Amino acid sequence: MNAADRLRLVNSVILPGFLGTALPAWLEEALRNGLGGVVYFSQNIDPGSPGAVGRLSEAVLAANPDAVIGIDEEGGNVTRLQSAAGSGIPGAAVLGVLDDTGLTEDAGRDIGVLARAAGVNLVLAPVADVNTNPLNPIIGVRSFGADTARVSAHTAALVRGLQSAGVGACAKHFPGHGDTSTDSHLELPRVELSLEEMRRDHLPPFAAAVEQGVAAVMSAHIVIPELGELPATLNPAAVALLRELGHDGLLVTDALDMAAVRAGVGSGPGAVLALKAGADLLCVGNPSNLGPKAGSTSDEDDYLEVRDALLAALDDGTLTPASIEAASRRIRRFAEAARRARAGAPDSTGAPTPSGRDWVEAAGRALTGVLPSWSRNGKTADPVQLLDGRGRANIAAGPLSDVFSAALARRTAVRRSALPDPAGTADLIGSLGLTPESRVVVLTDDLSPGGVQLAAARAVHSLLPGAAWVHTGTVPAGGQDLPAVYTHGTSRASAEALAARLLG
Repeated sequence: MNAADRLRLVNSVILPGFLGTALPAWLEEALRNGLGGVVYFSQNIDPGSPGAVGRLSEAVLAANPDAVIGIDEEGGNVTRLQSAAGSGIPGAAVLGVLDDTGLTEDAGRDIGVLARAAGVNLVLAPVADVNTNPLNPIIGVRSFGADTARVSAHTAALVRGLQSAGVGACAKHFPGHGDTSTDSHLELPRVELSLEEMRRDHLPPFAAAVEQGVAAVMSAHIVIPELGELPATLNPAAVALLRELGHDGLLVTDALDMAAVRAGVGSGPGAVLALKAGADLLCVGNPSNLGPKAGSTSDEDDYLEVRDALLAALDDGTLTPASIEAASRRIRRFAEAARRARAGAPDSTGAPTPSGRDWVEAAGRALTGVLPSWSRNGKTADPVQLLDGRGRANIAAGPLSDVFSAALARRTAVRRSALPDPAGTADLIGSLGLTPESRVVVLTDDLSPGGVQLAAARAVHSLLPGAAWVHTGTVPAGGQDLPAVYTHGTSRASAEALAARLLG
């Protein structure tokens, strides 16, 4: 095999991210040399130019018509295409609360319509994880819930909806990230469950996705001790579990720049191990996340680290051409299906049609708990004071639009302040001139027992019992005993529903 063929073979299994809203020269060259595709993140989307991402996708496909164009577009907390204003489609937790698989299928279809209009052919959703650990820092409201049967039914429904719009779905994070208490972006989580428990509680949603013909599955950087000490992405035993379910489509790695891999073996060696384990498409990751290298590398550097490690592994025999070709064949098979979908004509315009659902109305039906109605109480003149105690957005979601301030501001004046620790709440309330008659919204996303947010929100509530306490994270055990309303996520749809409930 000559050098050009070796480069094209290695390139064919790599899926890097990049910086900017236009195709960088290094990326265009790599695509012309057979690069597997690209994955979009928020930094690639120009909110001021709605057609720009479609033109970007056209440039990608002009350089390589077989390119996979992936994106994390889950609805709710995790959106790239709508990151500037927040997702107009509620997330998985809202859909799980409503428990209407027809609604979930329509959510998938509407996400697919958005993705297809942007030129995307692989949506990295749904989250098929069963969120059995209420302290899970990375899944939470991205999951349909803690019940295996419910998560399975809604995973299947979202897959159907997405793929009905002519884009591939990718169920994640196999074999199940829902029982972790640490974030694989920051460290390597261990799931202290037996393989029997994993098969019973966490594999069924993936089996349901496979039964629906899901185009792809994404692996998790988690250790299942019974399968060995390698994270599932790098573990042949974990990959064998997936293939046993009957999935013959793509196996995409979670991002190799996440600390669970990069801070352990490194992205390059991790890529080699993932291919040896049976992965097909190597997601390099988001170069805007500084990660373990603290921003010392460029987007091109991150791609080259993986590419050069694969070339070296071919040279020394660690990887064989046949093993990479097997992965590349699956990618080409997906690309051929994606081309057929683009050429299809679901309606006279050649584009899939949206569902027509009113997502604000749906999100409103999922609001649980008790809210004051200031419009009924005659409190209509004063500004709304928003006290935001939520933690920093997790890396999977990226920077979140302040959807709650925006939704309230469309109806009334809004002031926003950070919610301090419990000891500082009385001073803050005094400095802001707040009284029990003031219109106050307290935002939290983590009600862990003994946590700062819970204590601070309770301190505010003791002084301002008429405040609206709004929790955007998972509902804790016994959570309905708290004087809070639960939005089950952070989407523009949920924020609009909340504002309408408060202000009419």
